[in-house]
Amino acid sequence: MSTPAFDPLHYKTLQRHEWGVSAAGWKQHWAIWERAAQHVNARLVELAHVGAGHQVLDIATGLGEPAFTAARRVGPAGRVVATDVSPQMLALAQEGASMLGLQNIEFREMDAEDPDLSKYTFQAILCRWGLMFLPHLSTALRKLRRLLVPGGRFAAAVWGPPERAPAMSLPMGIIRQTLALPPPPAGTPGAFSLADAGVLERTFTQAGFTEVHTEWLTVTFEYASVEEFIQERQATSANTRALLAEASAPEQAAIWRAVAAAVQPYATAEGGLRMPNDALCVVGQSARA
Repeated sequence: MSTPAFDPLHYKTLQRHEWGVSAAGWKQHWAIWERAAQHVNARLVELAHVGAGHQVLDIATGLGEPAFTAARRVGPAGRVVATDVSPQMLALAQEGASMLGLQNIEFREMDAEDPDLSKYTFQAILCRWGLMFLPHLSTALRKLRRLLVPGGRFAAAVWGPPERAPAMSLPMGIIRQTLALPPPPAGTPGAFSLADAGVLERTFTQAGFTEVHTEWLTVTFEYASVEEFIQERQATSANTRALLAEASAPEQAAIWRAVAAAVQPYATAEGGLRMPNDALCVVGQSARA
């Protein structure tokens, strides 16, 4: 049986639904990610040269990062527009901003591939772990570049290859192997679709960005137990949930037993897990006038 062709519209509809379903899980496990990833937020803000008074766009903001970090940097004279396709995620991000007392963030439901924003508005655009889920990335990058002022910068983070990002790849690999699932159709976006630094740099350059470069950062997730890791993956990973949709209860139980065994090399003396993962950061500049 041949693998069906990739359908971008169906994919985007499914992703919007799955992120909405995942919102409550993200809220529950948000602290794990933010402890691990705050240095990524800070680095993206640095790479984009975000400064006081700037206008900043954060696409695929999820629960609010790196928008929160950028909002602190731009201060009361600046503004951050934080966008996402999921209204449920945006509602939680807005709640988080209120709790932090950040009043210079505007939240907007928006598809990053069809940005309804004025051209030449932003000094910086940021995106943390969102670009790899865009079906038409090259088109999206060209549209987003036009939102930057001349000399403005776009800084983003994506995941490295599966062998360097075990927190995401181990469960998905075991699910695919156990259920004998076929590979996704060619061109399908996903967690590791932009893991090649050369490909990522060329994509930015072809979209019209200049001074493009990449760098690696280590993101270390720490879990109190194997059970917490499994609960977090079940609650937050839309891809994991989609792969398990057709699995029986016994199959799912066997899969998670296999995952628990596979993560043992990352176990700590205290009974928790410490899992280093590599993220790839990219930055490009809009042509100066």
